[in-house]
Amino acid sequence: MKKCKISIILVSLLFFIGGFSQNQANAEKINGGEDPNSTYLLLDLFGDVFERVRSSYVTKVSDEKLIEAAITGMLSSLDPHSSYLNTKKFQDMRVQTRGKFGGLGIEVTMEGGLVKVVSPIDDTPAFKAGIKSGDLISHLNDEKVQGLTLSEAVERMRGKVGQDIKITILRKGQKSFSVIVTRDVIPIRTVRSKIEKNNIGYIRISSFSQPTGDAVVKEIKKIKQQLGDKLVGLVIDLRNNPGGLLDQAIAVSDSFLEKGEIVSTRSRRKEDHQRYNAKPGDIAEGKPIVVLINGGSASASEIVAGALQDHKRAIILGTKSFGKGSVQTIIPIREQGAMRLTTARYYTPSGKSIQEIGVSPDIEVERVTLKIDDKKETTREGDLRGALKNDNNKNNIDGKRAPKKIDNSKTVVDPNSKLNKTDNTMNKTIIDYQLKRALDLIHAITLISKDSDQ
Repeated sequence: MKKCKISIILVSLLFFIGGFSQNQANAEKINGGEDPNSTYLLLDLFGDVFERVRSSYVTKVSDEKLIEAAITGMLSSLDPHSSYLNTKKFQDMRVQTRGKFGGLGIEVTMEGGLVKVVSPIDDTPAFKAGIKSGDLISHLNDEKVQGLTLSEAVERMRGKVGQDIKITILRKGQKSFSVIVTRDVIPIRTVRSKIEKNNIGYIRISSFSQPTGDAVVKEIKKIKQQLGDKLVGLVIDLRNNPGGLLDQAIAVSDSFLEKGEIVSTRSRRKEDHQRYNAKPGDIAEGKPIVVLINGGSASASEIVAGALQDHKRAIILGTKSFGKGSVQTIIPIREQGAMRLTTARYYTPSGKSIQEIGVSPDIEVERVTLKIDDKKETTREGDLRGALKNDNNKNNIDGKRAPKKIDNSKTVVDPNSKLNKTDNTMNKTIIDYQLKRALDLIHAITLISKDSDQ
């Protein structure tokens, strides 16, 4: 009788989470035409396993923990970005997208049982400690990460502000090493700006949270006030930007486009497909734009880069982006948290999906350092276990553009360049050639434009 009761509870729970219809016709449609009775048999099997674990496991485990683990496993098995958020994690997620959160300041995923750094957030403890995109975290306070879920690992990295945590890092081409990082409140200041070469505006977007769209407009207005008629162009830096909110990516793209589609999303059902179009008004007033991307540019970053590239509004420079072309929807579940579910793919204005393959730059420029040619492999969406496959036509996999490639391996380093900076962790000088090329490109476009006007 107890087993029967548990099975009924599980059936009700799963029907609620999945949004199953109450009538058999819709149930058959959702199950791809399968006999709904087979679903009940599988749920009965689930009930058998649940009851056996509940009664025979070596230590007592609460029903709540078992159910939560089952939901977590069900969602995480779908793709790398679907997951279950309990009440605490749901609250943390809302804080992160709205303003600030406590922690180290890194965007992470899971790979091979280890925590993989997608990108550090600018000016956070992790960024200052020298943690880089592509780093693998093997130990936290000398305890192995392997065996933990991503959520468990993230939870251990969070803690009270001011507390230290020892992180052991595996970096390609080096021996494992450890860094001590002091936890801090992570402010969501997603946009920064400065003036380059006396007449070019530089906008750095580190992620896409609720203030991002307005912040970009504010920073560009500030640059225009400072430079006036001297402003010749903009560099939009999306390197190592892990993404964020879809509406903010649309808002940023819309700032530079006069008209046309920005992005479209296609769901399982055609009636849920959506298209987002630009409204008149280009805050850059037609001046040349160069967008910088690399393997750490993901999701919302790729929406912006893809939209501006397809409309020929900007030149994309750098290396191929991460390749995350899916949309996740946060679905609250009563008062028990929420689930993050992949509900759609997004497509650039030309109708191309970047899932797995990323956005290819118009001009490929590798990042270069003084001591080595930094062409290390970067983890992208297609490398993640269970990643969605790209559904582009095979003839259109690489798009229409064949990126030009610039090899900087023989370029002479100018030790007096303002673009040089020192990485204290690695004890070597890093020259931002990608930014240097972007600035040179804007000046070249400006000169050509002046010549053509004469």
